[in-house]
Amino acid sequence: MTNPHIMILAGEASGDDHAAEFVDVLRQLKPELRISGMGSDSMKRAGVDIFFDSKVIAVMGLIEVLRHWGDIKRAMAIVREQLEQTRPDLLVLVDYPEFNLKMARHAGTLGIPVLFYISPQVWAWRPKRIHKIGRLIDHMAVIFQFEKKYYEDAGIPVSFVGHPLVDKVKISANADSMRPRLGISAKARVVGLFPGSRHSEIERLLPMMFATAAQMQAQDPQLRFVLPVAATLDFDDVSRQAKSSGVEICVTRDEIYDVINCCDAIVTCSGTVTLEIALLGVPTCIVYKTSPLSYMILSRLVTIPHIGLVNIVAREAVVKEFLQAEANPDAVAAELFHMLDDQDYRQQLRAGYDKVRTNLGAGNGARNMAELVVSLLPEQTAQQPLTPEQ
Repeated sequence: MTNPHIMILAGEASGDDHAAEFVDVLRQLKPELRISGMGSDSMKRAGVDIFFDSKVIAVMGLIEVLRHWGDIKRAMAIVREQLEQTRPDLLVLVDYPEFNLKMARHAGTLGIPVLFYISPQVWAWRPKRIHKIGRLIDHMAVIFQFEKKYYEDAGIPVSFVGHPLVDKVKISANADSMRPRLGISAKARVVGLFPGSRHSEIERLLPMMFATAAQMQAQDPQLRFVLPVAATLDFDDVSRQAKSSGVEICVTRDEIYDVINCCDAIVTCSGTVTLEIALLGVPTCIVYKTSPLSYMILSRLVTIPHIGLVNIVAREAVVKEFLQAEANPDAVAAELFHMLDDQDYRQQLRAGYDKVRTNLGAGNGARNMAELVVSLLPEQTAQQPLTPEQ
């Protein structure tokens, strides 16, 4: 009998990281597993046999997709060929839904079972597509507690495995030791400027954040500012922009969780970083800007009242969101000073983070996911898939 074979498809950096985490556990649970896939550096380091490097197609936005359409089509052709030639025992799709659901359809024609990890945001827009998703996959692994009911109500097999961030968000240095490393007094009040990891976010948010910092420093010259630069961005370019802002800003590539922990308040983009900030209990507010046309389209498609992940996961407005024209220096500076100066307000924000933690699960997300994968392999078909949250 040949060793079981799973194929994993991850289309961007976060999916590559999440896949690598559960692959590490899979190697412990079933060392004989053969694992191939589409991914990048993290999956490669975890020992996955990579047949297509996903860095080539890790793009977002309509224009970017059109520019890379040739690469995306090539990736699809290569995945289809691999599915046909190797016939894996299980196909695991990690996020990247527009691409991965097409691959799920092809796997279905070949009789290959499909596990989808990290649900498309059916709770945010196009909710009816959940039925199409259900027809294309065999099992859904969700990372937010509240997502489970959507699939159960649609009659789709689902397991809540927990969010991988819960185990990852750990500090290695406390604020008192971290601040001096950044050239900041241990006693200073520190505001974090977190513009995101994508070039489009930097272009739209960074000038407004610099203007906010200038306004705040004019009111309180003792304030200090820190700006972490994502690995996807040019550190020297961001540093030059910070220097030309006229505000003294510590630009760093130090460990992001230590940087978050040394802040007293943070203004941030709307993505996963809001969950990381919540898990570390730092008061924050969210800013979001896109083109007027994109925002008009988005506002008509989205079916939920919040845009920031921390509020979406909490299912209520835990932190303030400043969208489009509302994301201006006057409004954001006022909110940051409110967070810095009002201890009751700080406590209120931290209490709201408890709901976020509940919806992210108790941890062990990678192990839960790995055990679910094992339960869905052919030799396990006689038993029910695991429900890791139980």
